[in-house]
Amino acid sequence: MLKIKNRPIINYIANNLNGVKIIDEIFVVTNSKFIGKFKEWKRKFKSPKKISLINDRTKSNDDRLGAIGDLSFVLKNKAVKDDLLVIGGDNLFNGKLNDFVKFAQEKRPDITIGSYRLKDIKDASKYGVVKIDKEGKVFDFKEKPKRANSPFVAMCLYYIPKERFSFITHYMKIKKYKNDATGKYIGWLQGRTDVYCFVFKGLWYDIGDYKYLNAAKNNFA
Repeated sequence: MLKIKNRPIINYIANNLNGVKIIDEIFVVTNSKFIGKFKEWKRKFKSPKKISLINDRTKSNDDRLGAIGDLSFVLKNKAVKDDLLVIGGDNLFNGKLNDFVKFAQEKRPDITIGSYRLKDIKDASKYGVVKIDKEGKVFDFKEKPKRANSPFVAMCLYYIPKERFSFITHYMKIKKYKNDATGKYIGWLQGRTDVYCFVFKGLWYDIGDYKYLNAAKNNFA
């Protein structure tokens, strides 16, 4: 709900999703503490696509399910039968989402992640660092390494074909919620199945970092 240019970040994300023809429904996952805020937002936001708010029933950081836990919660409670496009709520970007989806569909049933090339490789160590080959296949992924060996970082943007939902179920059985950051999941996944990477152009800001939040307020349009 943080605002950039007088609009909540979720508006930018939802508008990006509305621009992708094959998307038929948008799920917004939140918790018991903030569900009221999102209901208010939904009443005001005009969308050509159906928007469903999902309360994961948690109330604080102490009982939160985590990113992959929330994904698992959606799969169990919404009977999802189609591919999923997942975007972290702190992602602000103006790259072409349609190009990402087209690339991902060409690679299915394998999973595709979105990435961005940072200008300063030193900043990459704050994120999941990706190394990719000429075909876009991920051959190395490290979550927040002390020293980055690539300027490419994961954006918390994933295309997950329905054929790969079973990996989420498997992961949740062997990992605790507190350790299920999306980067760690992709690192785990990369050793078990092919993962591809689409590199976005344009602007990208991780709003979870004050440095990039302030930069977005000044530069994003």
